[in-house]
Amino acid sequence: MEETISLKDLFSVLRKRLNLIILITLTAVLASALVSYFVLTPVYQSTAQLLVNQKKTDNLYNNYNEVQTNLQLINTYNVIIKSPAILEKVKDELNLKSSVSELNGKITVGNEQNSQVVNVSVEDNDPKKAAEIANKTVEVFKRDVSKIMNVDNVSILTPAVLGDHVSPIKPKPMLNIAIALVIGLMAGISLAFLFEYLDNTIKNEQDIEKLLELPVLGAITNIGDIEKSRGRKPGKSA
Repeated sequence: MEETISLKDLFSVLRKRLNLIILITLTAVLASALVSYFVLTPVYQSTAQLLVNQKKTDNLYNNYNEVQTNLQLINTYNVIIKSPAILEKVKDELNLKSSVSELNGKITVGNEQNSQVVNVSVEDNDPKKAAEIANKTVEVFKRDVSKIMNVDNVSILTPAVLGDHVSPIKPKPMLNIAIALVIGLMAGISLAFLFEYLDNTIKNEQDIEKLLELPVLGAITNIGDIEKSRGRKPGKSA
């Protein structure tokens, strides 16, 4: 015997377990808000930019070759910027307590495709320190790259600047709360259907028919219900 579930039955289950769904959803949202605002430490990001470019010449062919050479060198520069040779000096000049390995983990270096601009981004719990590390990193790299590779084609395009109103890049409380809302809602609905599936109590004639696979021929009415419907207390005669 195949058992079918109608859309009405689904909404009935949701309405029956509505309190559970709301409770789980609100708990997830509240937990996410508390963790985002009071537990997680804000992380700030500051970015400085380097320009990889030779001095201009009148020869267009040489200019093209220089651009291509600079683009090819950028990947090498990205590695050198995060190397101990650079970061050790950054650490010493700023008197940082963190190790070179920890400093490396805070720095991200990259550039857009076919772009001669290199972005040096630093993440730190202190926005001022993030800007200082970014600026010192590009400063040390610009100063030492000529000694390391015997080239002089790097200039600081844009230093990292600490703005008046600095916002952390993470955590993002509203995004976390929105995700928690969706997850809590899904978890609540899933548990509602799970509890309904595990509930094997007999509530009405239809449940008996499904369980025994036999038709119900009649039902015995509760005498108290009949007396109550007539407006009399059970056990009293007319």
